[in-house]
Amino acid sequence: MVIIVFEEVKSRLGLHKLTHKHIGALVDGPNILRKEFNVSLFDMKAKLEPYGQLKVGKVFLDQYAPDKLIEAVTNQGFEPVITSTDVDVAMAVEAIELVYNPTIDIIALMTRDADFQPVLQKAKLKGKETIVLGVEPGFSTALKNTADKVIMVGHMGEQQ
Repeated sequence: MVIIVFEEVKSRLGLHKLTHKHIGALVDGPNILRKEFNVSLFDMKAKLEPYGQLKVGKVFLDQYAPDKLIEAVTNQGFEPVITSTDVDVAMAVEAIELVYNPTIDIIALMTRDADFQPVLQKAKLKGKETIVLGVEPGFSTALKNTADKVIMVGHMGEQQ
C-alpha cells in the first residue's frame, strides 16, 4: 500500500519522469545503414537503454531500399519509413514532431549529417535532451558539438 501511494505522489509531483525517460529515436538509413559501417540497430537500442526507454523507433529509407533491409528493420522492432522524397527532410519533420511531443524526453538521432544540427538546437531549446549516434568517417563535428551526448556506433567506442 505504501509503495502505491509513493508512486502516486511521485507521479503527481512530476518526479516519475525523472526515473523513466522516454526516447524517440530516428535513424538516417541511407547515411548510416551501410555495409562498410557495420552498424546494428540492436546495438543502437542497447546503447540507448541506460538513458531511458525507447518509445519511438523509426528508420528512414529511400524508395530504393531493398526488401531485406526493410524486413531487418522491422524485425529489430523499428518502424521503416519509406519516402520517395529527400530522406533528410522526412526525418527532420518527424524529429520536430518528437520535439513537440510531451511524452518524449530524449531525442536520439542516428546520423552523420550536419543538416540535423537545427533539429538538435530546437530540441534543446524546448527542454529535450539530445543524443546523436554516429559513425566515422564523415561524422559531423557540428552535430557532435551540439548534442548533449554523443555515442559512436559500429566498431568505435563511446565518447563522453
